[in-house]
Amino acid sequence: METSPIPVVTVQTAPFEDQRPGTNGLRRKTAVFEGKKNYLQNYIQSLLSSIDLRDRQGCTMVVGSDGRYFSRAAIEVIVQMAAANGIGRLVIGLNGLLSTPAVSCIIRKIKAIGGIILTASHNPGGPGGDFGIKFNVANGGPSTDTVMERISQVSRTLEEYAICPDLRIDLSRVGRQEFDLENKFKPFRVEIVDSVEVYLQMLRNIFDFSAIKSLLTGPDQLKIHIDAMNGVMGPYVRRILCDELGAPANSAVNCVPLEDFGGRPPEPNLTYATSLVDAMKGGEFGFGAAFDADGDRYMILGENGFFVNPSDSVAVIAANLSTIPYFRQHGARGFARSMATSAALDRVAKAMKLALYETPTGWRYFGNLMDSGRCSLCGEESFGTGSDHIREKDGLWSVLAWLSVIAARKQGVEQIVREHWARFGRNYFCRFDYEGLDPRAAFYLMRDLETVISDKAFSSQKFAVGDHVYSVEKAENFEYIDPVDGTVARNQGLRIIFTDSSRLVFRMSGSGGGTGATMRIYAESFERDPERHSRETQVVLGPLIAIALKISNIHERTGRRGPNVIT
Repeated sequence: METSPIPVVTVQTAPFEDQRPGTNGLRRKTAVFEGKKNYLQNYIQSLLSSIDLRDRQGCTMVVGSDGRYFSRAAIEVIVQMAAANGIGRLVIGLNGLLSTPAVSCIIRKIKAIGGIILTASHNPGGPGGDFGIKFNVANGGPSTDTVMERISQVSRTLEEYAICPDLRIDLSRVGRQEFDLENKFKPFRVEIVDSVEVYLQMLRNIFDFSAIKSLLTGPDQLKIHIDAMNGVMGPYVRRILCDELGAPANSAVNCVPLEDFGGRPPEPNLTYATSLVDAMKGGEFGFGAAFDADGDRYMILGENGFFVNPSDSVAVIAANLSTIPYFRQHGARGFARSMATSAALDRVAKAMKLALYETPTGWRYFGNLMDSGRCSLCGEESFGTGSDHIREKDGLWSVLAWLSVIAARKQGVEQIVREHWARFGRNYFCRFDYEGLDPRAAFYLMRDLETVISDKAFSSQKFAVGDHVYSVEKAENFEYIDPVDGTVARNQGLRIIFTDSSRLVFRMSGSGGGTGATMRIYAESFERDPERHSRETQVVLGPLIAIALKISNIHERTGRRGPNVIT
């Protein structure tokens, strides 16, 4: 018995005013996507319509999620709308799960036009949490400013969307599913793929798996403790670190992806990954790591809970690239970091005689540098590191890079970091996050602060705090000119650089969930003397933080007594 082609339906709608994507796509409270009629459909239509029709017809796209609440329902809508909008083939992870690095990997491998990732990264999940939609373009990296502006423009004038409401797929079965649609000559195809396999194959070609396996097995094995934080990384950790590399099964915890991530924010830092911190403080394990919900961010801890600052982490990896076969084969062409990230990487680049690029926050800015062959390794202070193997930050890649360094140097995490500081000096660094601020109050605070630091008199100002005197060398609103295509990104954060290389940075985050504004303050101070490398970070940076609070007046203007999170 023949089945009738699935109908394509056009639905009338009205635009929403708040669908311009931010640093990491569009993030809102889950209730907005789930409860506002047509909110999800409008954004997906805007995203699909931003792709030229000639490129869209018959193309391949990748779809994955971090497993958070509402992901399965959203994937069904995305499939129905992709079919109705002329997409020829969707590649989707088993049960809808794909880490962000795996999506980037698959896009590049199969030469897809792009990929949709359902994630709000480290933001909470569940019905009361956050939901997000990222669009990664054909190089595997996040949308550029131009692409995001096209999506935003479409969203502001949208009057209808196309959908195949009767189309149903089975996410639980690996294999191909084909559907005949009205007005289409070729069937629409959905391929459900193993979430880990393609990404694992890539890692095998980057690292010396036998060296890492020797480190994790045998009588002198390095005991590791890995927390997947009930995000998408559970299957990757089990398959790669345990099954492939031989770590004992009990090395990995919280590996079952949960829609609410077990009720805690899936954020790999000292504030939220407390169970990992406690486990590491016991001294039983020599290496610990945690991942965020979609697997692009990570945290490294050494024995007894020794914390590796993310800015130091990328610098240590950079200084030890020769321990990784991929870099022995391809070499290193340059490094990049976001402006808010500490200058620890700069010192390694200088020693290696490599170019160092300072970009705005947002992984998309690294894409052009990598595509043009200028950059091999990059990192951000927000627990993200990656290389030119894909166009996303990559948490598990970073963990394997660390294990490669440990295997080659036969040293523990703390010894490696301290020797790095002894050679290059230590960049003390911290970040204060003020979350859920009134957006208007935050806007005017930043505006007034820019007025203060832009005054000519400010550039010669001195600040005395206790026995410390800080002299301003430079103060500005950071602007980035892309060395590849000349595009300019303005208003990327206020920064004050002092004559002793200390820095203060103030910026608004673009990765919130739509419930107020997030303002971040960064403080950094450089110390060359190894005798002074073991001091408490907050003590060293206390005078700088006092200056930041004084000139911003943030507590008085926001009614806050302190930050929500310190990292």
